[in-house]
Amino acid sequence: MNRRSLILRTAIASVAMLVLPGAAVQAADLKVLTSVALTSVLDELAPLFEKTTGDKLAISYGLAADLKKRVLDGETADVIMLTRPMMDDLQKQNKFAANGLVNIARTPVAVAARDGAPKPDIGSVDAFKHALLTARSIVYADPAKGGVSGVVFARALDRLGIAEQMKAKTILVPGAQAAEVVAKGEAELGIGQASEIVPVAGAQLVGPLPGDLASTTIFTAAVDGQSVSPEAAKALIEFLTGLQAASRFKAKGFEAG
Repeated sequence: MNRRSLILRTAIASVAMLVLPGAAVQAADLKVLTSVALTSVLDELAPLFEKTTGDKLAISYGLAADLKKRVLDGETADVIMLTRPMMDDLQKQNKFAANGLVNIARTPVAVAARDGAPKPDIGSVDAFKHALLTARSIVYADPAKGGVSGVVFARALDRLGIAEQMKAKTILVPGAQAAEVVAKGEAELGIGQASEIVPVAGAQLVGPLPGDLASTTIFTAAVDGQSVSPEAAKALIEFLTGLQAASRFKAKGFEAG
């Protein structure tokens, strides 16, 4: 995708300030619905986008499954960013323009330990299974609430055949709080998106789930078909796939989309 929309909006804003001091290009107020896993990076990028374009962002974070349901139930926005499978489903329901999906970033489901603690060996499926069985406690997102990492890890426990053994030492959290629980010393190991672990002070990223248990979540964006500011919404997506945003995503545990 080219970046004409973003460049054009920035150029117009610059010309207006030079030719008509005090004048401003009509700014857009953009409503964004997005997964809570993107919180740390979007909280940094939003002010940069607003400063560049003059547009204002109202970002609503939530569990991807909950946001998908809200959109299916009729809620509208300007930009929607959820996991790729969910966005594919929404496109089939004609929520976006045809061929309008853009991959923004990806992040693996990973293991967290408390900062300074020895990292367990999770280099193979067998080693990972041993690390789980010997851990004093573990925390992850309640899969019943639809959080991607929780669903992935619950399936991993079933595949490893240790789901029942782990129940007594498991802490479930409603969303992306696993790394915070680990950082406080309330659980020895945590499972979450790498992007939910890296920004948390007091937690360290051990690594992604190994072997055939591995799962990478792709976050995808699209302009809502009911957006009242589609050009500004498109410019935001172009900004998020640009060079200025790339380093911020990487610093927060994401890889390029």
